[in-house]
Amino acid sequence: MKSLTFATVLTLMAASSAVAQTVTFTPTSGVPSFAVREPVLRITPGTIVETQTFSHPKDYYDPDQAGPWPGDVGPFYIEGAAPGDTLVVRILKLTPNRDIAVSNITPASISAVATDARTRLLNPPLPSRRFVWRLDRTRMVATLDLPNSASKQIELPLEPMLGRVAVAPAGTEVFGGLWPGDFGGNMDAADVREGATVYLPVFHEGAYAYFGDFHAKQGDGEIAGSGLESTADVTLQFDLIKGQRIRWPRIEDDTHIMVAGSVRPLDGALRIAYVELIEWLVDDYGFDMMEAYQVVSQAGTVRVANMVDPNFTVVARFPKAALPPKVRRAP
Repeated sequence: MKSLTFATVLTLMAASSAVAQTVTFTPTSGVPSFAVREPVLRITPGTIVETQTFSHPKDYYDPDQAGPWPGDVGPFYIEGAAPGDTLVVRILKLTPNRDIAVSNITPASISAVATDARTRLLNPPLPSRRFVWRLDRTRMVATLDLPNSASKQIELPLEPMLGRVAVAPAGTEVFGGLWPGDFGGNMDAADVREGATVYLPVFHEGAYAYFGDFHAKQGDGEIAGSGLESTADVTLQFDLIKGQRIRWPRIEDDTHIMVAGSVRPLDGALRIAYVELIEWLVDDYGFDMMEAYQVVSQAGTVRVANMVDPNFTVVARFPKAALPPKVRRAP
């Protein structure tokens, strides 16, 4: 029997979305790592989950003093998920639910452009500093006072995103929340936003899905080690593509197909992302490999999603406007 392309499967799932079960889940705790652990929720494929990122009083988001990181939400156990399947996570809604966002700058421990704990240099670390941005959720803008700068204030449009969408890693591996990898995790890719679909390889029965790390906005590279960290109401729909294996996270929106590669050094992450993107064109769109290599070389774009995590993340993108109709995979 032939496997269906992502598009064919998603068309079938969309046709049934009108009758999809919707559940409300309120997280009462967060977890510090991505791993196989007791699920907080069990759902069937197609289920829509209305929820929010986790926060507690005096945690990292406190406007007066940064407390401990509250952790990520999960895992959700997806009934019927098995190794070799692909988990589909549609981000249906992503809305800030508080009026501030914090950006804690601690260059001694994490930075892309200064001395940090992973890249020791001769110059001393920059001083730590905490920035508290005001969020206008009606106008969807963020404002920061700049007392030491000429302009005294800056206003930027919000671009809500999830820094972390993940499944439990392979085998008995446990990765702390800062890590991205083939399981997804802390990719910090601004493409993971409302309207996008994230595809993740499944390594375990049930998949064990996680999400968290909402950013009201974040620049490419996340060079200071922090986006506009805040909290959000989140609506996700979980589905499965049975018997179709991918090696690295894929992302799709209205305009592009994308692959996220996460590793150090940075050029390794770029190579992973582009190789997987070329193979996606070959497998699902009927390209000859050398011809896919050529067209991706000319029309592909990249986003350096993060250059501060234990693994760097690069997202390779190809425009949907340049894609032919999809084809079935070989048996």
